[in-house]
Amino acid sequence: MKLAVVGATGLVGSEILEVLEERNFRYDELLLVASERSLGKKIEYCGTSYSVIGLTEAVAKKPDVAIFSAGGSTSLEWAPKFAEVGTIVIDNSSAWRMNPNNKLIVPEINAKELTIDHRVIANPNCSTIQMVVPLKPLHEKYKIKRIVVSTYQSVTGTGKAAVDQLNNERAGKDGEKVYPHQIDMNVLPHIDVFLDNGYTKEEMKMVNETKKIFSDDSIQVTATTVRLPVMGGHSESVNIEFENDFDLDEVKDMMAKADGVILQDDPANNVYPMPLNAHKKDEVFVGRLRRDESQSNTLNMWIVADNLRKGAATNAVQIAEYMMEHHLIPLLQD
Repeated sequence: MKLAVVGATGLVGSEILEVLEERNFRYDELLLVASERSLGKKIEYCGTSYSVIGLTEAVAKKPDVAIFSAGGSTSLEWAPKFAEVGTIVIDNSSAWRMNPNNKLIVPEINAKELTIDHRVIANPNCSTIQMVVPLKPLHEKYKIKRIVVSTYQSVTGTGKAAVDQLNNERAGKDGEKVYPHQIDMNVLPHIDVFLDNGYTKEEMKMVNETKKIFSDDSIQVTATTVRLPVMGGHSESVNIEFENDFDLDEVKDMMAKADGVILQDDPANNVYPMPLNAHKKDEVFVGRLRRDESQSNTLNMWIVADNLRKGAATNAVQIAEYMMEHHLIPLLQD
């Protein structure tokens, strides 16, 4: 089993390595891959010193699995080249998500769609992943009609430069700016680029990816995505209208039993999900469950998850784990 991590020196790449170690992911050879400026860089990992290699060399080594976290343009150019030599690519960028020929996978929801013939598999957007995980059992039981979501997203979702900007601003230092405004002591209702319809690309990702993951174009979704001076995870206020009525106690019981979900819903004792507590956790945390008293068959909930974990690294590793367990990696078939 030869495993490559593409973008190994970035925030998500580093998180992927942590998740692989924590979950005891089985491999025989590990390739750490990054851009030209990182070639030869030494990374100490699990007691071994690795030299970072380039994409051309990595393709030549024909890894069985390559987990990509290197940006959309890199994925568009290089994922097909890896696939051509037989590598299964699990890609964290948005490059392949809405391509009808590529699967968009959250293992708790639709891993069963994967077959041995899939070579480039897309990891959904971080804010989409954490929302759909707890919604899956609710959709199956009550049938989701409409979702209204507002996000409160960590600067870690933008990358290391955004974390540096926040820290510099808090320390009163000058430095590179990746946001159009100050982020410390501020809130930016602006994630990714604005589109012609007035929504941002991030907002439309949540709309389109949710429908594809659930294989249900009838679900109506509207989103407002917001960047906060927070590290540790993304938070979401989600309002869900169902076709059928629900019992709130039953909903809480479903959340307590849902795969990949931890229920934190005891407001009388100030227990509810927060990014501070979700940091470095692989689960999705759910709380503030309550009826929308303005409309029938409608639920309000608060969802928090570490965007670098379940929103990126953990989900990608879980896809690889599923494929290994179900013998969908050709090497394991031999």
